[in-house]
Amino acid sequence: MCGLSGEVRFDGGRPDIAAVERMTDRLAPRGPDGRGLWSQGPVALGHRRLKIIDLSESGSQPMADPRARLTGVFNGCVYNYRELREELRGLGHHFFSESDTEVVLKAYRQWGTACVERFHGMFAFVLVEQDTGRTVLARDRLGIKPLYLAETPERLRFASSLPALLAAGGVDTSLDPVALHQYLSWHATVAAPRTVLNGVRKLPPATVRVIEADGSRRDHCYWQPSYTRRAEYAGLSAEDWTDAVLEALRTAVRRRMVADVPVGVLLSGGLDSSLIVALLAEEGQRQLATFSVGFESEGGDEGDEFGYSDLVARRFSTDHHQLLVPSDRVSHALDDAVAAMSEPMMSHDVVAFHLLSEQVAKEVKVVQSGQGADEVFAGYHWYPAMADAPRQDAPRAYIDAYFDRSHADLAHMLEPDMLADYDASAEFVRAHMAAPGAESALDADLRLDTHVMMIDDPVKRVDNMTMDWGLEARVPFLDHELVELAAACPPELKLADGGKGVLKAAGRKVLPREVVDRPKGYFPVPAITHMAGPVLERVRDAVTAPAAKGRGVFRPEYVAELLAAPDAHRTHRGANTLWQVALLEIWLQTHGID
Repeated sequence: MCGLSGEVRFDGGRPDIAAVERMTDRLAPRGPDGRGLWSQGPVALGHRRLKIIDLSESGSQPMADPRARLTGVFNGCVYNYRELREELRGLGHHFFSESDTEVVLKAYRQWGTACVERFHGMFAFVLVEQDTGRTVLARDRLGIKPLYLAETPERLRFASSLPALLAAGGVDTSLDPVALHQYLSWHATVAAPRTVLNGVRKLPPATVRVIEADGSRRDHCYWQPSYTRRAEYAGLSAEDWTDAVLEALRTAVRRRMVADVPVGVLLSGGLDSSLIVALLAEEGQRQLATFSVGFESEGGDEGDEFGYSDLVARRFSTDHHQLLVPSDRVSHALDDAVAAMSEPMMSHDVVAFHLLSEQVAKEVKVVQSGQGADEVFAGYHWYPAMADAPRQDAPRAYIDAYFDRSHADLAHMLEPDMLADYDASAEFVRAHMAAPGAESALDADLRLDTHVMMIDDPVKRVDNMTMDWGLEARVPFLDHELVELAAACPPELKLADGGKGVLKAAGRKVLPREVVDRPKGYFPVPAITHMAGPVLERVRDAVTAPAAKGRGVFRPEYVAELLAAPDAHRTHRGANTLWQVALLEIWLQTHGID
């Protein structure tokens, strides 16, 4: 919930309040219910509020704890805030609100930076110690909530979105060749701390950064599952694992019902979202609001999976809402979706999520989503090949299975000064997979996908698209205790039944078999997949615009080759290459980057 912003000066000057106000105003869609600003000495904080917990003005931000001389801004939700509040009361703390933000302040006062280890939830926050001038930034374990940074020797600015930082001005908007390499190689994943802009970075997940008044800083990564078989689970049978996963998911879903407003579900009709609906029904939820989106067919591709979502909605008597989007609306919606992106995201479902979120936000402020199950429980088609690879061959097996193209292919696409001088994407994968832990090649793959790819592709996509309409999306499959359990689960149980075997076994206990055993579905947007009609015209305009030619990212002859056969060029994974190229240009142009 919400959006935060601010500035810290290191040169003895005062923060630029007007710049903080511009950032705060740019975050208005994330927090339409309130606005606040605070400044003291070298620090200014801004906040936009989405009222979900403690709907009174007592929950407004920036929030101060006068006794601790501590002020903070917070984005997200700490699901166990009520339990923590009672523990803190027992330790002598007094509360003036019912909000989880105040719990964060008091928890920091009690436990310091170790407070994050006690939080169950998704969050990004910034706290300022007024007496010492120390500033503390933190992000949740799985990076569900974003925190972007723009730093110069004189000052640090931070915000919940990259466009908010651009609104403040003074950002180096030149392209980062290493990030560009990752975008074009790794299916638009740009790993933290990088973004495609040299002047913007992001705080890595599971990180606390402490910045002293003189600008010196230290980072602490406070969580990382080992992806090894753990002694406490030795001897568990397949049935035991199924029961453990189901119980952990049940707890995760229950936690994410904490709110002072109704909570709905984004229901695709697939296993993951259907499981959420079933477990909420078990919890006694009646007339649960569920939402599905579909598109017109194009090129022989079906654009919806309403049959499955309808089946689940009927089975559990939900208050179901369907949205069928005509193809001509996709082109009109594209620019709005791109404007909501903090970073360029090429996956087709980004437009779908944006359109769906617009409609859902008219009904509820909070939804649960099935995002993350494929990464956590090995649901993608490339995982079986990884399981057969020797541990030392994991990087090569992953690159062969997942990357869109090779470093040599990029040399054919990019102008020389835009090409990183080494295979930056492959090097990142090799370094990550070489870290201690992760017994098998599949363990190394799942660790990389869960803690890097997922965070900077699907999770970011859902947060950006939902929050652009003031809609908070909660992701129970990314409950950190469930992720720890899945990381310890034997690979063969996750790979069974064509992937997500242990999760499918759990699903058969609570769902109709035709939902569990159906072919794997995706979020299809045929008008983009096939570069049809108005979408193709928008793409053509973007890649031939004077700004694109002046930027000089792609070789002109390569762009001409793509335009001559818009649907013929595909990445190694089957995505439309023209779409990937154009999306980067559309994003840059939409955000006014020359």
